[in-house]
Amino acid sequence: MQLPDERSRLGAASLNVAAWGIAVGYALLASLATALVLALRGGLPWVHPEPWLALPLLSSLGLSAGLGLGLGLVLVLLTRVAVPHFRWAQGLHVELRPVARDLTLGRILVIACFSSLGEELLFRGMLQPWIGLVPTALLFGIVHQIPGPSRWVWVGWATIVGLGLGAIFTLSGSLLGPLLAHALVNAVNLAYLRDYDPAAPRSGRAR
Repeated sequence: MQLPDERSRLGAASLNVAAWGIAVGYALLASLATALVLALRGGLPWVHPEPWLALPLLSSLGLSAGLGLGLGLVLVLLTRVAVPHFRWAQGLHVELRPVARDLTLGRILVIACFSSLGEELLFRGMLQPWIGLVPTALLFGIVHQIPGPSRWVWVGWATIVGLGLGAIFTLSGSLLGPLLAHALVNAVNLAYLRDYDPAAPRSGRAR
């Protein structure tokens, strides 16, 4: 018979394994995308082959990082405003919340870092220079489908985010900004999903 403390330790160990399993999966995705770009395009996936602005390396990195951090902060703030006040945002939050409910800060950081690395190298670094900004953003949105009533809300949100990330990459020529924005949004919003319960008493009404 397992004691409560033992069951708790086993549960925590299982969640750690799951978090690192997700990280390994995204690391493999990032490696595959990088290998394909090196083999088929002959360039680097974190550098856009035809950026809108032809900038020196440091300027490209600085512009990309600044825009990425700015976009990430805007997306985080929009989430904080939308979820308490709009039913469509609350519904999406509630449907996504089980994914983050038992995550520790360490697991959140691991998942946020590796998921942003894998997805950005695949979608922006590999696919966008080949198929274009808008098709890549649409594909990015479609693969973020979830079961349930909020499926298309999540797809629409991810598509808009994909457009922003892709625009930063194409404008600056550097993938640094999209990586920073993606990791920031994933980390902060996973913690928000874990900690904020829309059903808890609060002031105001959702529309």
